[in-house]
Amino acid sequence: MGSEQDPLVSRLLGEVSKGDRVAGERLMPLVYAELREIAQRLFRRERADHTLEPTALVHEAWMKLVDQDRVDWQGRSHFFAVGAQAMRRILVDHARARGRDKRGGNRRAVAFPEGLEAAAQGAPDLLDLEGALARLEKLDPRQGRVVELRFFAGLSVREVAEVIGVSVRTVEAEWTAAKAWLRRELGRGAPE
Repeated sequence: MGSEQDPLVSRLLGEVSKGDRVAGERLMPLVYAELREIAQRLFRRERADHTLEPTALVHEAWMKLVDQDRVDWQGRSHFFAVGAQAMRRILVDHARARGRDKRGGNRRAVAFPEGLEAAAQGAPDLLDLEGALARLEKLDPRQGRVVELRFFAGLSVREVAEVIGVSVRTVEAEWTAAKAWLRRELGRGAPE
């Protein structure tokens, strides 16, 4: 992520933070492609017959992003991290609304990043991952945030370090530890 338009994106985000709706309209074309890329990455992990589409997900997330009162955007990486978080919540809410029960129902496996794909006998689905991630966030909020930014937002280690204000080496260590914890947790199957 990142481009020669970063200074303009950062400036517009600053204006949006101050409530400038026109800046939001100018921002959308500059960030749309990257938001769509995040959505497409998320959908590659979803089932083929999903009733949402990446475009709808981007638009729903965009409405959440620009309707927030006075968010102090810390730059483009922060914006995309919050955008990915919004998309994650939309997908999880959608999955819950579809009435998937814990025991299987219409649940489908999602593709996990390297180190997590073989975590369970049957590959876990988005709701399994969401539950495990919620438990991790309670145990270690920073590891939970690293997973969210790496897995859902697709941010690089450097970008994650920038967003959460730690070193690259710390992010690498947290990512390794979080993957190991999730691998063990997801390997136990869905929580009772």
